[in-house]
Amino acid sequence: MNSDELNFPLSELQAWMQDALVYSGSTTQKEDILAHIEPSHTLSAAQRLAIYQRGYYARLIQCMEGQFKALCHALGKDLFDDFAREYLAVYPSQSPTLSDLGTRFPGYLASTRPDKDEAEKEEWIDFMVDLAQFEWDLYVMFDAAGNESKPYATDTCDDDTLRLQPCFSLHTYRFPVSGYYNEVAKGNDPEIPLQQQSHIAIARKDYSIGIFTLLEPQYVFLSEMKRGATVNEALVIIARQFNAEPEAANKAWKEWRLGWIRNGFFIA
Repeated sequence: MNSDELNFPLSELQAWMQDALVYSGSTTQKEDILAHIEPSHTLSAAQRLAIYQRGYYARLIQCMEGQFKALCHALGKDLFDDFAREYLAVYPSQSPTLSDLGTRFPGYLASTRPDKDEAEKEEWIDFMVDLAQFEWDLYVMFDAAGNESKPYATDTCDDDTLRLQPCFSLHTYRFPVSGYYNEVAKGNDPEIPLQQQSHIAIARKDYSIGIFTLLEPQYVFLSEMKRGATVNEALVIIARQFNAEPEAANKAWKEWRLGWIRNGFFIA
């Protein structure tokens, strides 16, 4: 392909080629292709373009397989690739980086599920949507602003000084998706779990991601701290919400405190 021979400025040719790859099919009429690409001795202009189009989408799908490893395992590669290909047709990559490629994928799966208009939903589809959301929630934490190179709280810090570090997130899912994800990461082939609400904290400390399953009082406590409450204020809230004596809430906090500090939940 030579921009001089085809009488197009290089910038215009590059823009056309980008559209032909990203929006495959919308700008690839035969006459348009012949105007921009020359045939070779063995391939037509359309065939030459198709090689680039297939390679481009193969690279994007490969990237999504990396972003949603457990979901790809659960669905099987062929079915996952079909979903990814349909998703990319609706939401083509618009960024010079592929890190944002899957940002709409969980929502796309939820909005295009075959039983979306049915009164009773298929549980396995619920699980796939939740698993996709969990993997994306986890993925974005790798590049989120963190506390690296700065000190974390230690077990000698006063409770009044503790606050959650910046690279910390809380999530609730309908299934124990983190357990399934961990089994796949170990190379196992787990069964799809039964529905059971799961509260999860994700924290990155020194560039290492930690996934923590929480009890409901722990989730509420940390949610209050994420909204700006102090330790004591959060303890009052969980004691009231779970009908517990203040002494019981304080005892629970003492049991949670050291592990959470050592896992990098807090700064001071």
